[in-house]
Amino acid sequence: MAYNISLDTLPSLVREFASYKSVIQNSSEKTISEYLLDLRTFFRFLVARDKKISPSSEEFEKIDIRSVDLDYIKNITTEDIYEFLMYADNVRGNMAAAKSRKLSSIKGFFKYLTTKRMMLEDNPAINIEAPKKKQALPKFLSLEESLELLNAIKNDKESKSTVRDYAIVTLFLNCGMRVSELVGINIEDVDAKFRSLTVTGKGNKQRIVYLNDACRVALAEYMEERLGESHKACMSNALFLSSREQRISVKTVQWMVYKYLDMAGLESKHYSVHKLRHTAATLMYQTGNVDVRVLKDILGHEQLNTTQIYTHVSNQSMEDAMSHNPLSSQGGVDDE
Repeated sequence: MAYNISLDTLPSLVREFASYKSVIQNSSEKTISEYLLDLRTFFRFLVARDKKISPSSEEFEKIDIRSVDLDYIKNITTEDIYEFLMYADNVRGNMAAAKSRKLSSIKGFFKYLTTKRMMLEDNPAINIEAPKKKQALPKFLSLEESLELLNAIKNDKESKSTVRDYAIVTLFLNCGMRVSELVGINIEDVDAKFRSLTVTGKGNKQRIVYLNDACRVALAEYMEERLGESHKACMSNALFLSSREQRISVKTVQWMVYKYLDMAGLESKHYSVHKLRHTAATLMYQTGNVDVRVLKDILGHEQLNTTQIYTHVSNQSMEDAMSHNPLSSQGGVDDE
């Protein structure tokens, strides 16, 4: 695997932990990279404190942590971890989600040393609770805004990738897949009759995504183009290609979505690719009467409580419910 950090700059035990995450737990490259970056910051913080180096200085980012060994790690306490989380909050300005990820990385590392390698007797991170996240309601496009976005793509006469872009956005709005899942789809992952496709989600877990009529039509049109003369020499097995005949990147998809949100006059709403996933989930739950347990499987969530954020009821739905009360037509005291 190619990580976003050089393994040579890390302590040997952290490198071994990365191998365990990859080989045994089959974690994705992105997940392991995030763990390694978090652990590097954690150990730099501890070394900086020992050497009286300011954690907000440029020198902090150059601290060599390769000498951190088991004897050093054995002396790390619960208080050290709390102090690091305070640093992440006060100096790095990390919000609850970022602090939770850092803590998860530390917890995973110490669990590996205590329960898998049996190198430590006590786990200093085991009883530390994750910072509470503010449970904000998901932001999503309305049905009308979704149609405006699709129409903006349809009406783009200058683009050479209209069919591709329309298929991508249609999948987002109907299936609720993650952008990383979409760019990873290969041609052979699509059912021959466009009834379903297979995506690889978090933790390299595969799931089947079933397609509705809109997805089938959009994919069939794109597949005709993808397998046509213009792409015959392409060696990639990726479903969605960039203009360079390579697998489309996450950044390209994000740029494309922002472009069409702008063209649809929705740029002021601050929507994003991930908001299209929220849109699919919300529309399915609110207007499609989809059971939350089924929605959990569609979205590829591991825990039901992650999906339950979509069970909120929109203001419009509450307003409609009030207007349908059989007593809503009753007038005031003075009505005759």
